[in-house]
Amino acid sequence: MPNQRDAAIQYARKNKEKFLSCLKEVLCIPSVSTEPAHLSDMRHAADWVATRLRALGMQKVQAFATPQHPIVYGEFLGAAGAPTVLIYSHYDVQPADPLDLWKSGPFDPIVRGENLYGRGVSDMKGQMTAVMKAVEALYFTGGIPVNLKWLIEGEEEIGSPNLADFISSHKNLLACDFAFNPDSGMIGKNEPTITYALRGLAYFELRVSGPPNDLHSGVFGGVVHNPAIVLAELIAGMHDSKGRVTLPGFYDKVRKLSKEERNELARIPSDEQYYLEKTGAPALYGEQGYTPNECTGARPTLDVNGMLSGFTGPGSKTIIPASAMAKISCRLVPDQTPGEVYEQMKRYLEEKAPKTVRWELMEMHGGNPSISDRDNPGVRAFADALETVWGARPYFKREGGSIPVVGMMQSLLGVESVIGGFGLPDDNFHAPNEKLHLPTWYRGIEALVHFFLNLNP
Repeated sequence: MPNQRDAAIQYARKNKEKFLSCLKEVLCIPSVSTEPAHLSDMRHAADWVATRLRALGMQKVQAFATPQHPIVYGEFLGAAGAPTVLIYSHYDVQPADPLDLWKSGPFDPIVRGENLYGRGVSDMKGQMTAVMKAVEALYFTGGIPVNLKWLIEGEEEIGSPNLADFISSHKNLLACDFAFNPDSGMIGKNEPTITYALRGLAYFELRVSGPPNDLHSGVFGGVVHNPAIVLAELIAGMHDSKGRVTLPGFYDKVRKLSKEERNELARIPSDEQYYLEKTGAPALYGEQGYTPNECTGARPTLDVNGMLSGFTGPGSKTIIPASAMAKISCRLVPDQTPGEVYEQMKRYLEEKAPKTVRWELMEMHGGNPSISDRDNPGVRAFADALETVWGARPYFKREGGSIPVVGMMQSLLGVESVIGGFGLPDDNFHAPNEKLHLPTWYRGIEALVHFFLNLNP
């Protein structure tokens, strides 16, 4: 349809205010998945999604019940010979706390300057709505050129506890050529970006205990091994002087970076100064031999997320604490797995922990890393679409965070995902005053129009 491309783009440009009103509508729903008080709001949000899919001509639209929040499905299979794209999204959001830091109500969306503010506007109701509006522009200007399936869950912000079971039991329903996941963002408003790899996660709680209760440090200091000191020494030993993790076998399965891939990552315009400005740290730290971009996306890590032991109130209290605890997370890269890293952590503790204390290592949760072929048809179609709108070749990046559904789809459905959204690094997602840059969002809708048309030229 050579004329549909222009017609759909014009439709999107003429309906900007309508699109914005639609986004504001869903932002007003406080769909906070982690809080039981918002159970009815979660159902409201699922119903809103289902209603919007029906308005786009989707068929078999259904909100599937789960032990917690519904999963919404819909499909359009009327494009004979065209590929089938499974679109993933989520309608749940993080809690808005602390409320006193918001400049406007988190569920009362408002435009200030070029930005729209509200909880979930960037992560990821804005991204979900952008895809819907691109499909709307195509639907009303000649028809949808590809087959679509939608998988929109309400539990992403609580770890998607029911998603794997749903995918496993609905493999035929969800069969597709590839998935499109807009739960990502861009390096900057003028730097279109495609994420092709995601790090996995292995999260632990380590407890070290000594005496059954706190002891007087004057009476027993020097004869009882302090659990807080033992924990600190164990953690300190988890890295060497070159910034490498010392768990036995930790790097055995880490996939090496090719020269071509390192060159591609080197294109990304975020150097050491960028990370210094973004973090406010006095200096950078990392594994020797790798750039900051490689360390944050292509290399595995081990970090302490929290520590607790003994007396931490005002004043002083001279004790030897009975126990000490740390929360530890590892970001994983292909081909590591959370289970193997757990065993590596256990072996480290068995070798290094002194007999003067007891220790317990608990697996909290985890997810596998993922990596996609940068030359598959879906990625090429999306890259061409971004270049058409932004006038620049997109950057390909490895994301340091995790999106568990991507790995689920690889392992359970055997499909890869095209990952790309239109959020920006300063959007404050998960934080007060979350925002979405509207000019970038509108350009993103146009890019998605091109993307779907590129799939069936």
